[in-house]
Amino acid sequence: MNRLTYIGFVIVVLLVITAVFAPWIAPQDPLYIPDVFTKFGPPSATNWLGTDSIGRDILSRVIYGARISLEVGITVTVVSAIIGMLIGAIAGFYGGLIDKILSGYIFNVFLAFPGLLLAIAMVAFLGPGLGKLILALCIIGWVGYARVMRGQVLKIREYDFVQAARALGASNMRILFTHILPNAIQPLIVQASLGMAGAVLSEASLSFLGLGIPAPAPSWGTMILEAQQTGFETVLGLAPHALFVPGTAIALSVLAFNFIGDGLREYLDPKQRKR
Repeated sequence: MNRLTYIGFVIVVLLVITAVFAPWIAPQDPLYIPDVFTKFGPPSATNWLGTDSIGRDILSRVIYGARISLEVGITVTVVSAIIGMLIGAIAGFYGGLIDKILSGYIFNVFLAFPGLLLAIAMVAFLGPGLGKLILALCIIGWVGYARVMRGQVLKIREYDFVQAARALGASNMRILFTHILPNAIQPLIVQASLGMAGAVLSEASLSFLGLGIPAPAPSWGTMILEAQQTGFETVLGLAPHALFVPGTAIALSVLAFNFIGDGLREYLDPKQRKR
């Protein structure tokens, strides 16, 4: 794996440690408002990364925001991957009318709309909130995993060892779960690492639009929204850190998961690894 992959792993490990130990790492309560006159305060010994529009410590809110981002990313990725894996495997293994209905109609319906636009529609219908946001992202996120799994199953089901198991009288369920899925799971791992980046970015985007995690929760997207509501030019002049700090956290997290996904793709593909 290349150097960027190791950098991605380091960033993700630091992100996980920050999220797990947030109550001990954060210098202040992320919801505590000491004094409204300290709004948009510059970095200082008390507030290392300054304060936001109502005087809350930005560092503490960024640290607790890592919890929300990881919770959304992990939950959405795991649930979407499991649902997509099962549906894609069924479509690719049985083929025929089942594959036509699943991949020919259902997949195309979800893929006909941009992912973020569909997520906005789902969250607007369900309402804001962490659980509803995760549900909306899971509903639209499984299709990518299903397409990858379907393609793998279509290829692997024709291999000799699968035909031999069928000739020996193995049941369809045994062939699918014992012989096909273990050999088709590698691309799904790469897809999941890239899906984590997409889930983190989607949560931040929806929160910035006011459709994700409602205030005063310390979501990175919500932090950017609250700073931007004061006025973009005003914030850039008075306290650019209120925008740049959560924005940098989002960018580093997304880049880290993308670096890991690219590294895993290179490592799991023998042709790229040889090159």
